[in-house]
Amino acid sequence: MTFVVLVLALVLEQLRPMAVKPVSRFVRPIVTAVTRSLEVDEPRKAGFAWLAIVAAPVVLVLIGSVVCGWVGQIAVVLFDTAILYLALGLRAGSAAFSDIHLALSTGKNERARSLLRAWTGIDCAKASSSEVARVAIEHVLVHSHRAGFGVVFWFVVLGPVGALAYRMALTLAHERHTVESLGANQLGDFSARAFELIDWLPVRLTALFFSVIGNFEDAIYCWRSQSMLWPDKASGILIASGAGALGVRLGLPIHASDGVVNRPEMGTGHKADTDHMQSAAQLVWRVLLLWLLLLALFGLAGLVGR
Repeated sequence: MTFVVLVLALVLEQLRPMAVKPVSRFVRPIVTAVTRSLEVDEPRKAGFAWLAIVAAPVVLVLIGSVVCGWVGQIAVVLFDTAILYLALGLRAGSAAFSDIHLALSTGKNERARSLLRAWTGIDCAKASSSEVARVAIEHVLVHSHRAGFGVVFWFVVLGPVGALAYRMALTLAHERHTVESLGANQLGDFSARAFELIDWLPVRLTALFFSVIGNFEDAIYCWRSQSMLWPDKASGILIASGAGALGVRLGLPIHASDGVVNRPEMGTGHKADTDHMQSAAQLVWRVLLLWLLLLALFGLAGLVGR
C-alpha cells in the first residue's frame, strides 16, 4: 500500500503542484500564537513549544487515520495520499530548476540569475553562467532531499504521521529567523537541533543513493573529505556526495552584487554547465525511481511471504 500511495501522491503533485504548501502557510501563525502564550525563554520551554507546534497537526492526522481505518482500505489510501501530497514539494523545485536550465541553454543569463534568486534567495547578480549552474545544482540536490526523499523516508517508516512531522520540523527550522524575531531565540535554536536529529539518517541515505546512482567512488570520497567544509553539515553531505556522483565541481566563489562570496570547493571533475544541470535532474529522478523500486520489491516480498 505504501508503494501505491507514493505513486498516487507523486502523480497528483505532477498534475497539481502547489507553490506554497499549506504546512508552510500555517506554521507561522501557530508559531506566533505558541511563542506569545508560552513566553519561550529557556530550553525546557522551547522543547515543549516545539513539541506542541509539531504535535497538534500530527494528532489530527492520527485521528484521521483511525477514522479512515474504520471506513475501509480505500479511505486509508486516499487519506494517506492526501497527506503525502501536502508534505511533498518536489515538483515546485524541479520546475524552477528546469526554468533556470532553459534560460541558460538559450543564452538568457540575466533571466537565469533572476530565476535563481527568486528560487533560492541567493544574490547572483554578477554571476557567470557556470556560477549560476553551480548554485542551481547545489540547491536542487538539497531541495530534492528536503522536499522529497526525506519526506518519503519518514512516510515509509511512520506513514502519514512521519511525513507530516518531518515537513513540520523542516518548516520550523526554516522559519528560525521568524521565530527569533518574535523573541523566541531558544525555540529557534531548538528547532534547528531537532531537525538535524530527525534528518540525520535520511540525509545520509539520500547521499548513499546519490553515490549508488552516480560515480560511487568519487561520491564517497567527496562525502568523507569535503562535506564538513560546508557551513550547514547536512547540506554539505548532499552537495559533496551529489557533486562526486555527477563528476562536477560545486561550491567555489560566486560573484554577488557587492563582491565575491568565497565558498569551499565541493566535488571533483569538470566545471559546471547546462549539461551537468541535466545530469543533476536525471540523478534526482533516478533516486526517486530507486525508492519506488525498493518499495515495490518489499511489497512483493511481503505478498510472497503470505
